[in-house]
Amino acid sequence: AAKRSFILVEASSRIGGRCTVDTQSFGVPFDRGAHVIYGQDSNPLARLATTTGLDVYPATAAQRIRIGRRNAREGELEDFLAATVKANRAIADASRTKDIDCASALPKDLGDWKSTVEFALGPYNSGKDLNEISAMDLSHAPDRYASAFCRQGYGALLAKLAQGIPVQLDTAVKSVEITGRGTRVEAATTRGTIGGANMIITASTNALASGLIKFGDDTPSRHIDACNRLKLGSFDHIALELPGNPLGLQRDDLVFEQSSGPRTGALVANISGTPLSIVEVGGRFGRDLSAQGDKAMVEFAVEWLSGLFGNDVKAALKRTQTTQWNKDPWALG
Repeated sequence: AAKRSFILVEASSRIGGRCTVDTQSFGVPFDRGAHVIYGQDSNPLARLATTTGLDVYPATAAQRIRIGRRNAREGELEDFLAATVKANRAIADASRTKDIDCASALPKDLGDWKSTVEFALGPYNSGKDLNEISAMDLSHAPDRYASAFCRQGYGALLAKLAQGIPVQLDTAVKSVEITGRGTRVEAATTRGTIGGANMIITASTNALASGLIKFGDDTPSRHIDACNRLKLGSFDHIALELPGNPLGLQRDDLVFEQSSGPRTGALVANISGTPLSIVEVGGRFGRDLSAQGDKAMVEFAVEWLSGLFGNDVKAALKRTQTTQWNKDPWALG
């Protein structure tokens, strides 16, 4: 619209980064990365999604809590919500005077819901444990309640929006130099040098901090220092094909458990009405689990679900897939 010429250079063989959909593993769309379209009222991407012709529909606002093998009762749900509000308020109050980590700001009276609140606000919401998250950052984070799903997958949505954009795939940037007394930027890539008046770099902070892209002397060290201080967390999917709905849940139901420690996850069941369910793990526990490999991740997910819904899960289980974003060479988290 601004009548500028531009090119998008992508290191991998596809567009979308951590937004990619797999349609082969299960025969239905499986978002290997981002799945929820947040900020329906404020996110420009959410507004664009409605113009693609894809099936974008509102996510359910409800969530279920399991206590052992039963659903939490109404009063218990109210207790959990009250504990979550109390924790958020304490984090916001603490951030007004100084910036501390969220774990240090938590109130001491969260009772039996302490671990669940810590997981929901930390690994599930942010990919990090609360002691790794700035209270100021979390208290200023935008509201994530207004959200939606794309039945064809978030990755399909980005691919649709990218149609007609000049994209050069399989082209990794190796170094960036500012030339012409600050009037031009040049990037050395695996397919030659490109340059222009401006350059927008969207590589992950972990990729930048690891030195995948070298910068010339004109780049202030504070930029790299910021990347080191803003490292990505860990968040992975364990996808399970469960025909016959052995969990007895509705489409896109979100389920937490009343946990007693960090060894827990979240469940998104029957994705877009399919037999595909996803157990999501994050934070330090998720990072350690993913480092053990696919087999350990699937074993955790099956045992975790069996503890909440019974052993019918094991009998119903068919195909499985896991993600390993910490090992992805272009994301590293």
